[in-house]
Amino acid sequence: MSKMKTKKSAAKRFSLTGTGKVKYKKMNLRHILTKRSPKRKRQLRSAGILAEADAARVRKQMLPYG
Repeated sequence: MSKMKTKKSAAKRFSLTGTGKVKYKKMNLRHILTKRSPKRKRQLRSAGILAEADAARVRKQMLPYG
């Protein structure tokens, strides 16, 4: 059986932590930042952890060798 291909779009958006959780960058921090509070912008800078139901699908289908 041939090797599975990694979905490159997913590889650019997600990464795996050492314990196998799926990490991603939060949205809404690109432009039109004047209306957002400093607290909101600060919270958006930190990485998010994907919910386990979604993470299982990303690990299996999109990042098979992650």
